Amino acid sequence: MPCTYIHCAAERHACRESRGTLIQAKMPEEGQKLLARFKGQVQTIYLDPPFNTGKQFEMKMRVGAKGYRTGSPSLSLPAYDDRWEDRSHYLTMMRETLILSRELLKKEGTIFLHIDSRMYAHLRLLMDEVFGENNFLNEIIWSYQTGGRARSYFPRKHDVILFYARSKSYYFNLKAVPVARNESRSNHMRRAVDENGRSYRSIVSGGKEYRYYDDEPAYPGDVWDDISHLQQKDPQRTGYETQKPLKLLERIVSCSSQEDDLICDLFAGSGTSAVAAANLGRRFLCVDQSSLAIATAGKRLSQGTAGQALDYAFEVEAPCGEDDCRVEAEVFPAITSYTVRLISFESGKAQAAGISGMDAVDQWSCGFVQGDVYRRCALSARSAATPELAATLEMPVCAGEPCVMIVDIWGNRRFYLPMRRY
Repeated sequence: MPCTYIHCAAERHACRESRGTLIQAKMPEEGQKLLARFKGQVQTIYLDPPFNTGKQFEMKMRVGAKGYRTGSPSLSLPAYDDRWEDRSHYLTMMRETLILSRELLKKEGTIFLHIDSRMYAHLRLLMDEVFGENNFLNEIIWSYQTGGRARSYFPRKHDVILFYARSKSYYFNLKAVPVARNESRSNHMRRAVDENGRSYRSIVSGGKEYRYYDDEPAYPGDVWDDISHLQQKDPQRTGYETQKPLKLLERIVSCSSQEDDLICDLFAGSGTSAVAAANLGRRFLCVDQSSLAIATAGKRLSQGTAGQALDYAFEVEAPCGEDDCRVEAEVFPAITSYTVRLISFESGKAQAAGISGMDAVDQWSCGFVQGDVYRRCALSARSAATPELAATLEMPVCAGEPCVMIVDIWGNRRFYLPMRRY
């Protein structure tokens, strides 16, 4: 007998306080709702917006256990659309987004706007307009070696990250982001050891000696050439085009915030900023208009052994998928826990794409419904390490109705009440 479909407005952890929020919404159109909840609370904003490329970007989604083992079968799904009627429409969207960002920031907050050569000049002027020329801090050059080759001009091998403060009382800690010393830049210096046995390099300039001790940390300047683009087989890769490396976001979050601060990303994509915030003990607010992006970000945050408690408690606010699937699941009671079994999943959309049964399910979880909030207890999600979904999940006995959440390969989330076997 099929399960009963229900609507849930939000998804939260069953037993732990949420440390972050993923929201499916279109920015800046729905920005007022965000301001009503988070105005003046954000410490760091990272924006990796569309670059006005005139292209549609995709995500390669692996399908079923075989897809995660071998890379095939897979689907190319829409990630985001970067086509605009004209430049003015794009710049209007960006101006509204930057104004929204300014209002979300605390007075100690900062913003990092990640762009490339296409819109750099326009957005630099917009940032001056919205945040003030006096609040400009850095034009960070992220230099990398990957990408295409050019013959009619020099290859374009860098992005620009514009770094601005909300006010003069902003927080910044360069010592939070030490880097390895670049030996090639020290070859012209004289090597020596001081009276305490500490080795150093030195250079004389203007009659004064400058010493650089080997045991002292170095710090990055405004050209970052020590963080590479993600390679094709990098384990971080989700299949989401334009995904940024975790190391890049961890540097940004580390230098601009402290533990428990709120990090915001209004173009969250695959969720790298959320993962960086979680790894560093920060809270996060990540927004994207794509259900696939929200599902990908949530999966990255909660990946783990099936049936175990989630490592990082976060909540998701996203529309439910349509009631157009047939699901069978059942729940069995024990003394202090429930066993939940997912039996089958049938989707007309999946069948039309040639995908059968459970191969259309990318992750599922079990939990309880309290009002219109689903509180998850245990999760199973496909990955290269765990391509098979768990057939059963265990969860504690809690107040509320036992419930199953299924996320399909398109990122749609649906909630069902399993059949009770008691």
